[in-house]
Amino acid sequence: MRVAVTGAAGRIGTKVVALLAERGHFVVAIDKNVPYGRDGGDSGPGAPRPHWLTADVTDYRALLVAFEGCDALVHLAAFPGPGRAAEWAVHNNNVVSSYNVLHAAASLGIPRICQASSVNAIGGAYSRSPRFDYFPLDEAHPSYNEDPYSLSKWICEQQAASIARRHDGLVIASLRFHLCVEDRDRALEVTAAKPETAVRDLWGYTTLASAAGACLLAIGPGYTGHEVFLIVAPDHVGTATAADLAAAHYPDVPLTRAMGPAEGFFNCAKAASLLGWRHDQW
Repeated sequence: MRVAVTGAAGRIGTKVVALLAERGHFVVAIDKNVPYGRDGGDSGPGAPRPHWLTADVTDYRALLVAFEGCDALVHLAAFPGPGRAAEWAVHNNNVVSSYNVLHAAASLGIPRICQASSVNAIGGAYSRSPRFDYFPLDEAHPSYNEDPYSLSKWICEQQAASIARRHDGLVIASLRFHLCVEDRDRALEVTAAKPETAVRDLWGYTTLASAAGACLLAIGPGYTGHEVFLIVAPDHVGTATAADLAAAHYPDVPLTRAMGPAEGFFNCAKAASLLGWRHDQW
């Protein structure tokens, strides 16, 4: 397949570009600031060399040109959290870019799309006091977002659902990533450095390799229309058992079932069932 990847020079993007190339796909790697000299050298021996393009995802017409002839799309370009710019800028950039990407792809007849969402689409790490209705969380949990970044991710998912309803045969996955890091050791370091944030974040993480693997699977067969998927490691990086963490920090939140001591607070059964994704396979 010919696959367009926005945000291709980012932390997840570089992993996705390399993985797609290794699997034999031709990648159109798109970023606002393509690193000097970048010409696809990240791909392995014998893999197709990605074609790099400089484009701003807030420029709709530029996307129509960049996406021409592609069979699938992975949209990763966005502010990955609050604090990278003014609140209005984070929100507006993420919402406008997502709509541009989704609409441009649909108008060109690109049938399979994957976009990066976040576990914070329901509220959490950036909320003053996050609200959870039950543990472990799943994709059916309602959103109580209150900050501009989390709101932007929730809106991106609503945009995808709307566009998928309008275009027969269009398949869109919104992947809810969580603290994307190289490995579990790095997640432990981040959690130890910001323990208060970790409580709101429910001590979760996603490895970059596993996030890239989810993107690969999400543009394959297995589902129709728009679907939201939690893409999170199956364990937590807290300093106590899951039950004790819940009792200490969220005593009023019910458990829908008994949780294993190291089990994470995010139920990714849907991604396993529809995508065949498992965190530790990548």
